[in-house]
Amino acid sequence: MATEPRHKQDNRRGAANRGKSPVNAQARSYLEHHRKVARDSARRLWQTPVASMMTWTVMGVALALPVALLLLLGSLQGVSAGWESSARITAYLAMDVSLEQAGELAEEVRGDGRVLSVQLVDRDQALEEFRASSGLDDALDFLDDNPLPHTLLITPQDSARSADGVQALVRFVDGMDGIEQVQVDLGWLQRLNAMTDILARAVWALALLLGSAVILVIGNTVRLAIENRRDEILVAKLVGGTDAFVRRPFLYTGAWFGLGGGVVAWLLIQLSLWWLNGPIERLAGLYRSEFSLQGPGFDGALALIIIAMLLGWLGAWLAVKRHLDDIEPGDIAGG
Repeated sequence: MATEPRHKQDNRRGAANRGKSPVNAQARSYLEHHRKVARDSARRLWQTPVASMMTWTVMGVALALPVALLLLLGSLQGVSAGWESSARITAYLAMDVSLEQAGELAEEVRGDGRVLSVQLVDRDQALEEFRASSGLDDALDFLDDNPLPHTLLITPQDSARSADGVQALVRFVDGMDGIEQVQVDLGWLQRLNAMTDILARAVWALALLLGSAVILVIGNTVRLAIENRRDEILVAKLVGGTDAFVRRPFLYTGAWFGLGGGVVAWLLIQLSLWWLNGPIERLAGLYRSEFSLQGPGFDGALALIIIAMLLGWLGAWLAVKRHLDDIEPGDIAGG
């Protein structure tokens, strides 16, 4: 009697396993078919290396150009953001303002919540710094009086270092009594940001155009592959092959083309960065700038390859959708 429940439990487990096995077998068969189709598609590409390499090169150039321009714009925007964040306001005091009054003005400015720090440079210190940096010692010795005013060097808070925040702080300081002139040179930086915004839009438009060109190139290549395998497609449809079954090899072909094109694009970008990085660093050093070209990195390279594969797959899907419908088993009789 004790063995009867055990037999029933074993029977239930066996029934459950029998119920799951067809699903598992079907899944394994489906994955095995995909693996074979992917491998066969890759093998066909390697059988025509010249044609495949030409397609990969065209895709690589079309993908590398907008990506390289976007990397350049990203580097420019990063440098301009650093310049903008390091903006410092220089306030020149009136000549009749004494050192004690200058200290009071500095404390008043320091009390504003938008100000991180204020440095007071008195006129004697400013003259000594100018003497040391200009090399005009003999000429400065002929001066009867110090022509330089007291100066406030104002550093804004991080929250106020945008162009609008700095301009608002400039208006506040300029309206104080005893301030002769306030200077902050952000106009050229604003013009640079406006130019980079325009260039970014142009680069994105170029990327869309070249992406469309990549889709067309892959679509035309897959269309030629479909025509070369027309009889094979007709036979597959005659024996009951579904549209998905017939379409699958060409979709993998498009994905392989995209993978190769993405790798070529990454290699072209890395080669261009290596070739240009030295001259650009020397030029930046002449301007005492830390500007340098930044590569795509691992995440960027992975995104580039995935996008290239998606473009290849999309081009293949459009070609297959358009041309496979025109191939029907009845065409054999006509041939």
